[in-house]
Amino acid sequence: MTEQPHPAPAGDADLGLHDPLAESFPQTVQGRILFWIAVIFSIYQIATAAHLLNLNSQIQRGFHLGFLLLLGFPLLAALRGRSGLWLGVVWLMGAIGVGIAVYQWLNYVPLMLRAGDINAVDTVIGIATLIAVFAAAWVVMGPALPIVAGVFLFYALFGQYFPGALQTRGYSLEQVVEQMSFGTEGIYGTPLYVSATYIFLFILFGSFLEKAGMIRLFTDVSLGMVGHRMGGAAKVSVVSSGLMGTISGSGVANVVTTGQFTIPLMKSFGYRAAFAGGVESTSSMGGQIMPPVMGAVAFIMAETLGVAYVEVVRAAIVPAMLYFASAFWMVHLEAGRRALRGMAKEELPSARKALKDGWYLILPLAVLVFLLFSGFTPLFAGAVGLALTVMLILGASLMLGLPSPVIRAIFWIGLGLAVGFILRERQEAMLWYLVLALLAISAFTNGGRETIAQVIESLAEGAKTALPVGVACALVGVIIGTMTLTGAANTFGIFIVGVGQNSLMLSLLLTMLTCIVLGMGIPTIPNYIITSSIAAPALLELGVPLIVSHMFVFYFGILADLTPPVALACFAAAPIAKESGFKISLEAIKVSAAGFVIPYMAVFTPALMLQAGGPLADSIGFPLAVAYIVLKCVLAIGMWGTAVIGWLGHRLALWERAVAMIAAFTLIAALPLTDEIGFGLAVLFAGIWWLGRRRR
Repeated sequence: MTEQPHPAPAGDADLGLHDPLAESFPQTVQGRILFWIAVIFSIYQIATAAHLLNLNSQIQRGFHLGFLLLLGFPLLAALRGRSGLWLGVVWLMGAIGVGIAVYQWLNYVPLMLRAGDINAVDTVIGIATLIAVFAAAWVVMGPALPIVAGVFLFYALFGQYFPGALQTRGYSLEQVVEQMSFGTEGIYGTPLYVSATYIFLFILFGSFLEKAGMIRLFTDVSLGMVGHRMGGAAKVSVVSSGLMGTISGSGVANVVTTGQFTIPLMKSFGYRAAFAGGVESTSSMGGQIMPPVMGAVAFIMAETLGVAYVEVVRAAIVPAMLYFASAFWMVHLEAGRRALRGMAKEELPSARKALKDGWYLILPLAVLVFLLFSGFTPLFAGAVGLALTVMLILGASLMLGLPSPVIRAIFWIGLGLAVGFILRERQEAMLWYLVLALLAISAFTNGGRETIAQVIESLAEGAKTALPVGVACALVGVIIGTMTLTGAANTFGIFIVGVGQNSLMLSLLLTMLTCIVLGMGIPTIPNYIITSSIAAPALLELGVPLIVSHMFVFYFGILADLTPPVALACFAAAPIAKESGFKISLEAIKVSAAGFVIPYMAVFTPALMLQAGGPLADSIGFPLAVAYIVLKCVLAIGMWGTAVIGWLGHRLALWERAVAMIAAFTLIAALPLTDEIGFGLAVLFAGIWWLGRRRR
């Protein structure tokens, strides 16, 4: 059952230089202590999600933050090889995290009674919370997010000295500390709540599936499906990263897992190193817009907007398919231009055999998606999906010790019936009692103890993976707290709305630039939270549908990780591709063109995100509007790829590429007659291409 990854090529650069958390727990006494802290952290999260442990929401968030700080500081120090005085400092910071959590727990009722008039001890604890969260974010993610949050905190404290419309009425230190460090408007706000519930569970879910062999299954299916086709190596990257995105949702993590196999594979088949890194980066970042997980932003978006999760997925599904279709098209054209053939079919794994051998791994994911689309809460669906994954891992191990196929079949049928009964009764806590029973049985079977060790390791790895997300969600609460306290979002919104009265397109461009600039070095989740708080209300005021306005800022927050000069995903791919991260990011922008186009097209025609409204849907009806905008988007993507790569069955002249480029731009533009011009140019290009092909 243990995942056997494809071997990485010799000489790969150390990925830990880019992401220390990519490394395993150190094999030292301190490393083992941290390992078990991570395990306890995950068990705590499961216990609260399954209602085995019932805590008030504020206290639950407090302990979640406490675990993040206790684990984060010492673990990063250990992974970076710190020693001496540093160890004392990081463990002290971890202890402060525990103290903060205990203080919230013991003083929950007194703090409520003192709301609006905190005492000196509260103020000291609140300041310590701010220092610890800022420091943790700096240690885990670097300086970008703490600097942005620090600017907002400075504004909250000294806004009365700012000029013009930015001036605030002024707030005391106690007011600011209470806003940020207590209650649910600052650090303990919605982002940390979602991290403490949905996000952690889904990260654990992905961790268990990866340990069970899901990466290998996705890779083998991708190889079997497209590996033998023209440019098959790059198509494998697109398909496998898209599939991984359904359970991972982390672009950079996707790059450093699937990329270790796909990037060297692409290079070995003749793709340029920069292009190979760009394809993997683009495909991996696309995982964050691929339902059901969507980089965990789907859950935050649903919570923020007060809509059902399925509504967010409905808005994301068509754009996600178009995004990956665009990447697939670009690698197909690049392969044709360079005459790069696929791999020998007889040397590739069979997709059918891979599914036949590993079909059971898809069951938890299928159940998860079914529950989410059936209206169950993400918390319930995540807890069930995780429990089923653990059962499959333990059950597969136990099955090996059973003497005959009949008994094995009875075992699986009995387990399935028990699970079905529990789900029908909506008693998810009983699922975990069943998991505990399987763990107890496994402790006395051959191979069972090894499987238990695998389960424990998955718990630890899941907690480690959740660190940057959780810390980011805590710190971004400072930004939201500042905007709630001062009304800063209204100032920016008034500016955007004022610009939009003359040009909606200019407002969209300003919003896009804001998202990309903020996204430089800031992970997708805090980027989305910041920009949706600032810019999305302004777009809504300009008539952009609610979910479309949030999807707009979400998309460009993701694309910031592909955009120079920072381009985190591209620089994560750089040591694997052995190429400059900047060059990779330039290729990624070309491959990910659909990501830049789709949000704009959706604003002017919401039917692209399956949302009602817009002049097109009003004039021809919603179903026809969906068909029309998808057709137009596909044609625009096709024209763009042809123009950029310069190949479509044969090499194209510059003037032919120019016609294709103009056709793509006019199809994207939402101005009078641009659609007619775009379709006309597309027909002209098709005629030119057909005549040119006949002459060859």
